[in-house]
Amino acid sequence: MSSRGVGPDQPPPQRRIMRTQTAGNLGESMFDSEVVPSSLSEIAPILRVANEVESSNPRVAYLCRFYAFEKAHRLDPTSSGRGVRQFKTALLQRLERENAPTYMERGKKSDAREMQSFYQHYYKKYIQALQNAADKADRAQLTKAYQTANVLFEVLKAVNLTESMEVDREILEAQDKVAEKTQIYVPYNILPLDPDSANQAIMRYPEIQAAVLALRYTRGLPWPNEHNKKKDEDILDWLQEMFGFQKDNVANQREHLILLLANVHIRQFPKPDQQPKLDDRALTDVMKKLFKNYKRWCKYLDRKSSLWLPTIQQDVQQRKLLYMGLYLLIWGEAANLRFMPECLCYIYHHMAFELYGMLAGNVSPMTGENVKPAYGGEDEAFLRKVVTPIYEVIAREAERSKRGKSKHSQWRNYDDLNEYFWSVDCFRLGWPMRADADFFCLPIERLRFEKSEDNKPANRDRWLGKVNFVEIRSFWHIFRSFDRMWSFFILCLQVMIIVAWNGSGNPSSIFEVDVFKKVLSVFITAAILKLGQAILDVILNWKARRSMSFHVKLRYILKVVSAAAWVIVLPVTYAYTWENPPGFAQTIKSWFGSTANSPSLFILAVVIYLSPNMLSAVLFLFPFIRRVLERSNYRIVMLIMWWSQPRLYVGRGMHESAFSLFKYTLFWILLIITKLAFSFYIEIKPLVGPTKDIMRVRITDFQWHEFFPRAKNNIGVVIALWAPIILVYFMDAQIWYAIFSTIFGGIYGAFRRLGEIRTLGMLRSRFQSLPGAFNGCLIPEERSEPKKKGLRATLSRNFAEIPSNKEKEAARFAQLWNKVITSFREEDLISDREMNLLLVPYWADRDLGLIQWPPFLLASKIPIALDMAKDSNGKDRELKKRIEADDYMSCAVKECYASFRNIIKFLVQGNEKRVIDDIFSEVDRHIEAGNLISEYKMSSLPSLYDHFVKLIKYLLDNKQEDRDQVVILFQDMLEVVTRDIMMEDHISSLVESVHGGSGHEGLVPLEQRYQLFASSGAIRFPAPETEAWKEKIKRLYLLLTTKESAMDVPSNLEARRRISFFSNSLFMDMPEAPKVRNMLSFSVLTPYYTEEVLFSLRDLEIHNEDGVSILFYLQKIFPDEWTNFLERVKCNNEEELKGSDELEEELRLWASYRGQTLTRTVRGMMYYRKALELQAFLDMAKHEDLMEGYKAIELNSDDKGERSLLTQCQAVADMKFTYVVSCQLYGIHKRSGDARAQDILKLMTKYPSLRVAYIDEVEEPSKDRSKKINQKVYYSALVKAVPKSKDSSIPVQNLDQVIYRIKLPGPAILGEGKPENQNHAIIFTRGEGLQTIDMNQDNYMEEALKMRNLLQEFLKKHDGVRYPSILGLREHIFTGSVSSLAWFMSNQETSFVTIGQRLLANPLKVRFHYGHPDVFDRLFHLTRGGVSKASKIINLSEDIFAGFNSTLREGNVTHHEYIQVGKGRDVGLNQISMFEAKIANGNGEQTLSRDLYRLGHRFDFFRMLSCYFTTIGFYFSTLITVLTVYVFLYGRLYLVLSGLEEGLITQPAIRDNKPLQVALASQSFVQLGFMMSLPMLMEIGLERGFRTALSEFILMQLQLAPVFFTFSLGTKTHYYGRTLLHGGAKYRSTGRGFVVFHAKFADNYRLYSRSHFVKGIEMMILLIVYQIFGQSYRGAVAYILITISMWFMVGTWLFAPFLFNPSGFEWQKIVDDWTDWNKWISNRGGIGVPPEKSWESWWEEEQEHLQHSGKRGIIAEIVLALRFFIYQYGLVYHLKMTKHTKSFLVYGVSWLVIFLVLFVMKTVSVGRRKFSANFQLVFRLIKGLIFLTFISILVTLIALPHMTVRDIIVCILAFMPTGWGMLLIAQALKPVIHRAGFWGSVRTLARGYEIVMGLLLFTPVAFLAWFPFVSEFQTRMLFNQAFSRGLQISRILGGQRKDRSSRNKE
Repeated sequence: MSSRGVGPDQPPPQRRIMRTQTAGNLGESMFDSEVVPSSLSEIAPILRVANEVESSNPRVAYLCRFYAFEKAHRLDPTSSGRGVRQFKTALLQRLERENAPTYMERGKKSDAREMQSFYQHYYKKYIQALQNAADKADRAQLTKAYQTANVLFEVLKAVNLTESMEVDREILEAQDKVAEKTQIYVPYNILPLDPDSANQAIMRYPEIQAAVLALRYTRGLPWPNEHNKKKDEDILDWLQEMFGFQKDNVANQREHLILLLANVHIRQFPKPDQQPKLDDRALTDVMKKLFKNYKRWCKYLDRKSSLWLPTIQQDVQQRKLLYMGLYLLIWGEAANLRFMPECLCYIYHHMAFELYGMLAGNVSPMTGENVKPAYGGEDEAFLRKVVTPIYEVIAREAERSKRGKSKHSQWRNYDDLNEYFWSVDCFRLGWPMRADADFFCLPIERLRFEKSEDNKPANRDRWLGKVNFVEIRSFWHIFRSFDRMWSFFILCLQVMIIVAWNGSGNPSSIFEVDVFKKVLSVFITAAILKLGQAILDVILNWKARRSMSFHVKLRYILKVVSAAAWVIVLPVTYAYTWENPPGFAQTIKSWFGSTANSPSLFILAVVIYLSPNMLSAVLFLFPFIRRVLERSNYRIVMLIMWWSQPRLYVGRGMHESAFSLFKYTLFWILLIITKLAFSFYIEIKPLVGPTKDIMRVRITDFQWHEFFPRAKNNIGVVIALWAPIILVYFMDAQIWYAIFSTIFGGIYGAFRRLGEIRTLGMLRSRFQSLPGAFNGCLIPEERSEPKKKGLRATLSRNFAEIPSNKEKEAARFAQLWNKVITSFREEDLISDREMNLLLVPYWADRDLGLIQWPPFLLASKIPIALDMAKDSNGKDRELKKRIEADDYMSCAVKECYASFRNIIKFLVQGNEKRVIDDIFSEVDRHIEAGNLISEYKMSSLPSLYDHFVKLIKYLLDNKQEDRDQVVILFQDMLEVVTRDIMMEDHISSLVESVHGGSGHEGLVPLEQRYQLFASSGAIRFPAPETEAWKEKIKRLYLLLTTKESAMDVPSNLEARRRISFFSNSLFMDMPEAPKVRNMLSFSVLTPYYTEEVLFSLRDLEIHNEDGVSILFYLQKIFPDEWTNFLERVKCNNEEELKGSDELEEELRLWASYRGQTLTRTVRGMMYYRKALELQAFLDMAKHEDLMEGYKAIELNSDDKGERSLLTQCQAVADMKFTYVVSCQLYGIHKRSGDARAQDILKLMTKYPSLRVAYIDEVEEPSKDRSKKINQKVYYSALVKAVPKSKDSSIPVQNLDQVIYRIKLPGPAILGEGKPENQNHAIIFTRGEGLQTIDMNQDNYMEEALKMRNLLQEFLKKHDGVRYPSILGLREHIFTGSVSSLAWFMSNQETSFVTIGQRLLANPLKVRFHYGHPDVFDRLFHLTRGGVSKASKIINLSEDIFAGFNSTLREGNVTHHEYIQVGKGRDVGLNQISMFEAKIANGNGEQTLSRDLYRLGHRFDFFRMLSCYFTTIGFYFSTLITVLTVYVFLYGRLYLVLSGLEEGLITQPAIRDNKPLQVALASQSFVQLGFMMSLPMLMEIGLERGFRTALSEFILMQLQLAPVFFTFSLGTKTHYYGRTLLHGGAKYRSTGRGFVVFHAKFADNYRLYSRSHFVKGIEMMILLIVYQIFGQSYRGAVAYILITISMWFMVGTWLFAPFLFNPSGFEWQKIVDDWTDWNKWISNRGGIGVPPEKSWESWWEEEQEHLQHSGKRGIIAEIVLALRFFIYQYGLVYHLKMTKHTKSFLVYGVSWLVIFLVLFVMKTVSVGRRKFSANFQLVFRLIKGLIFLTFISILVTLIALPHMTVRDIIVCILAFMPTGWGMLLIAQALKPVIHRAGFWGSVRTLARGYEIVMGLLLFTPVAFLAWFPFVSEFQTRMLFNQAFSRGLQISRILGGQRKDRSSRNKE
């Protein structure tokens, strides 16, 4: 064995080893076959085999490993791959250790012999045995056996070669068979397509066979000459040969296509006919959907489509399949190109044309041979030659975006690249594509380095630039996208002011001539706005000019010209309508000469000006005409449409039906009328009079140096008064929207029957109609009667009670109901007792002939009935009436009697049977006659009852030794019946009958009767146990003994909520359920990155700083679920769980199901599969099986033939449902031995139908030896767990197997992470629906049952125009119970996902896609760019863009209330703020996006309003809200400091300004979160009752919800505004953890200093200045309220983070925080110091966004910073020492002082650097002198010009803001300052400010922390659920440490 040592090659240079990817510290126990470096992945199978055979033959395992080592060395001799050297060393060490011991154990003489014998043994035992078994079903085991045998043979050959021995003939023959089979038995995903698997259940379905046969029809296809035929070749194999697709891509799409066709085919033919033939309609159906987008694209570009069908009928089907296969293959390999649907259309267009050419046998004119594809068919040709070049362009553009840092206008995102294919120019690319086409060109700055030899820049201007749209950061986008709305508001404002100003001020005065003429001036304003819009369009689209076509440029120019013309024409004609014109008209007349006036000209101009609007109004009323026009390709129509909007591929024909239009128009007209009336009467009209008064007053005495003392009309005051009101005017539509949406949403919700069953009481009262509802909704109809439709049907949807004789219906109800209840038990929501009370019998007792209700309805009825009977005294009728008054009681009585009779009759055998029969027939006769009670004595019933209960107890235990007791019991019972109940006279006849039976007439001794039942065969006891019998006895026991009523079952709140929502949803309007086989198929896709999969025990038990572990915390939050869990695993306490691995596993699961983990999500989604299996059973089961029940087939699942019912149910479920989790880093985790990979593998093993897709990065050793670096290759891979074998003797290995590996053109993540992650995995999904589910979601068994109903919605048109493309679902937020913040958040979120989206979907028709659980129409979206958009930064909220895209491409988004999915949200304040910041950033980016611009222009006016107010309008309005406060305060500052307020104090407008108060009141309405609370109140009211809603609302106020909402207002405003100005949006990963922990002061400071603290302090200074100098009406209540609201905002913004910080007021924590903050602020920054460690790094990072902001952003920043200089200017004149001078010099001197101070500081710091070492003493003296000078100046100032303390404060107030303003400007001009060398001083100044700010914030908090009760109060407030959930946080914080210390002592 020569090659043990490493060869003589010199070792390559050492590289730093990445710990994550090395084989690392692998335990001795098992050299893990999974942790193999990526470049050696070929040896993993050998190591797997070694692990497998280790136990049976260690020597063979050793040889396998040795061979693996040799192979590794061959693959990578120089160990150049990452982690290879470590791996080889570890393997070698192990081999050296194991050689000797295994050598001793070996059985045969040599290794070769050993291997041969082992191989033969393996072949016989596994392969032959399996092949000879009659049932070849266990395909999984065979596959594995063949693969193992293959590896063993490979090792065997190597060993034989070393020992130069021949291999036996016999073995070689066996191996040939094995090799052949291994080729066939490859791992498969859903359909095993190899010939031996034809008998698998799923392959037996005729629809699958039909699809497979159709694909295998390859007659007439021209195969290439060198092709060697394989068995079962199909159409896709031919496409692979011709076009060079990858093998795995073909396999993947083959399965995809077969499943698609089969599923559609079976829907066309619900009853499959026997001979499998694929139906043409099914084909056409799929084809239409797949090619709809392609055909539209061809039509749009005026090209003929490449889909030509042949004339011969047989070939049509083949041709269609070829076209579909080709498209899917292109799509399946297109990687990142899938985001560019029209680019795919372009590729497909050419390839389909080539396909047609080959089939038609066309001859190429150049070569005279038959046409061949341009990019031949060699291996991976398509990937290399088509996908990669385009991918490279995307990658290079993404690189230029500098991870989203550079401006959007400097690089092309996915949309730009895709929209290149929207113009005919794209055909210039040619086919094969030209490498020098402009599409592939780089921009200029890259070409600087790549000039050609002779220094001519290579074609420099060829970069295409942006296409159709440029995303430029600017607030103007808000106006530009929604210009119609803003124009409307501005014009209304103008009209209202004119009307209020002139005449009487009533609206009626508009009809007076003068007023009316003035009102007509709105047309001039409109024209000016139009011009503004046209110019804005040109400016913002300037950078896209290169790619614009001539028509578009012409349109832009004409738009500007015509708008400008109108701006001239209208004012001129307007001026001539007046006889004595007002000022404005006068000037115009003087320019044009004052000829006679002619009003008609203006009217004519206006009519012409309005003519286009008239046309659009007509089109608005008839949406279908508009749709037709927009889609048409006639030249004349295109010309008309061209003027109204540029012709685009998307956004055409989005108009809804006339009825929908009417609904949302009505909504908006009502809203607008209300808003305008409110604004006119309350804000504008009352302000007009006071304004006129103010304009009359002359002010001469100013308190500062006034620059414009002669300004007319006090214009400054007027602006200061009107500005806040006008801002509120533009914002309050949002408030009205909140109010209206609440009302309408509530009405719609009530009509949809929400909250009909919301308590357990309501559920009980309606339980009898529940079985009917189950059968009506969840079971397919068998008969066909027309269903009631429409509103009446919705309101009167009631189900008949099921009569007791309908066994089938009752059985079905029982199966479904019990499945739901047992799922509750598995989730530990209910205890065993509750479960037994809730279950319906599985095995319906047929002899009873009654419906058996769940015991919780019947509990305690029997004991009560007994009491009633005992006291009835023979009054039969009365008792009967009392019992029958309670339905459930009569049921219980009847059932107990019947069961009693059955059990007694069953147990009693032998002679005694006659006595018993007689007694019962006697009783039955009396019952018939109705005189039971009057005949019999009921007073002794209770004693009979006691005996019977004892008997039941014995039966429950069923032990042999109790037999004698039972006999005596029977005798007692007989005695009670005969003696006490039936009177004596009945008995005699009975006794005689028994005597007669014994044969001795009359001589029988008396004892005879006492030996009844005693003979050996008399009683059947112990009774023979079956499941059904056990269940019956248990149920009877419950009915008889449950004394207390079960009113509170289930007691768990979550269980109650779920069961009542589920029952309620069955009465809502949902589509009929189809059979599982006929339903639409669907898949679920979950993107996963690195979140938690499953908590490890260490995670659960590790304590945070408060001594709280996750597990402890969960036990306190879910106490009942914890006890239920312990009951389920049969333990008493936590210690017992630690004993065994299985229990520890259970514990980890229990905790993970309560966190936001992947495990929880996967369990939830796999309920779909469980539900489908159950429903398939109910569909397919014959009558007997149904009566046996689903549980029966689950219990007897051993007979697992291919024919068994269970297997068939599973096969149907496979066909209809797949679940793919896209774990992007699974491969990397697996190789580095990360625990997450292990946990994901566990999930796959637990749920065999789960699939995991991941991106595999593999290093391939370079062919070229000179290159030391290996290149990386990327694959999209799909894996599943290796199926379990049925043979339990084989040791179980948890392994995965790769099903498909599809090579990618490069790294997959080019844009935003999540959409790219979804996109790489979407090719592995199947079916017609695709549900996108996030990592933080959960699902429930009972909701999964309704999935097939939901999918039917895809088949009906919801608005009469188009089918839905996205079905919205409601969500339930499950994190509300953690803390009060989490509760506010979950309430806010819940109201959005229910009432908000209900209204958006209908009537407003603008619901988009907001994050997940929506179900997409999969074919629609996969041909239109996927389920999310992925361009970096611009698509930050990737989800909503899918909704935009769907709507723009004529989709339709609906919302359904009858099904819900769970969702987790963030819990701590910091996480919530990060989330809010992410959403606000995302909205900022949406504002700039092309999608929103297009929606704003393509929707009609009212739908555009809906779109605005429900997307960015909400954020813009919050921005305006905050702006209002600023404008108000700065206005007041101006009035106060200039002295105007003092001069005007007598004016009512200053003293008591009603409109201003209204405006500020509406501002605080938004600020305090009432806008959010209204819909919330309505939704809680609907679903849980209005009393609950009110109490919740009050509770929220008490727990400081307004503080939270005010605070989050600041977050939204800051991030939205900053994104629009400077960018800097980034995906913020929000922690989804849940132990609420204490955030450090420095953390809070970093997070909120810019967004809240700075702004809060600024407002505080404004308020203080106003407080000191304001002259106003201090007494007025209104003033106090207004300032209180502002002070509240200040307080909240400064202190909310500390208020909501757990244990934020504990003295010890405060001290720690202070030291931490000090350390942070004083640390030096520098390269590589993270922002968390040093203030400098953080400060540099905090202003990083300014570097990428561009000139506009910087100018804006500087202009905004100027506001801080007002303070100084105003306040200097208010010092006591400057009272008497108003000259400008004072201001100049104040600047001198500032510069002096700065200069002194600078010299000191420079001096410290230069002199402190050498001239230390001198330096100290100078410092001392400076200090003394400062003191003396201060004293002088106080002594001479009487400076007061107040003056000192005023000075600080004056100079602090100035410094801050200078800082801001310096930061904006960083490069300039840097060059000037002042950056260091700026930094020092900044640090000073931060320290002051920190102190300001810290002092009050520290002060409060002195008092212990503050901390108590805070804890009580934060964790409000304390009283409702029994969560005593104080105990957690205190008691936990004691527990721990005591445990440690033990």
